[in-house]
Amino acid sequence: MNKEFSDDMIVCRCEEVTVADIKEAIREGAKDIVGVKRRTRAGMGLCQGRTCEKLVAQILAQELGVSPSEVGTSSARPPVRPVTFGELAYGEVI
Repeated sequence: MNKEFSDDMIVCRCEEVTVADIKEAIREGAKDIVGVKRRTRAGMGLCQGRTCEKLVAQILAQELGVSPSEVGTSSARPPVRPVTFGELAYGEVI
């Protein structure tokens, strides 16, 4: 699937990252989703990339001339420590 993306189109609504921002990150050396994420913050907002990751992958693949499967996926960040449902529900350890 080869689409032409307008440079002013917003890809990551959470962090307001545009296609132009992603292309600049690629010119600066980003070769995968994590590289784009580190340079632009795309995928670091409230949705954690659930909304924009596929579009970032498409743009990366198109710009690099590779298949979308070659650009990888984002790295998941689990909580620093296990959190119980009680802590989530009540905000304190019960």
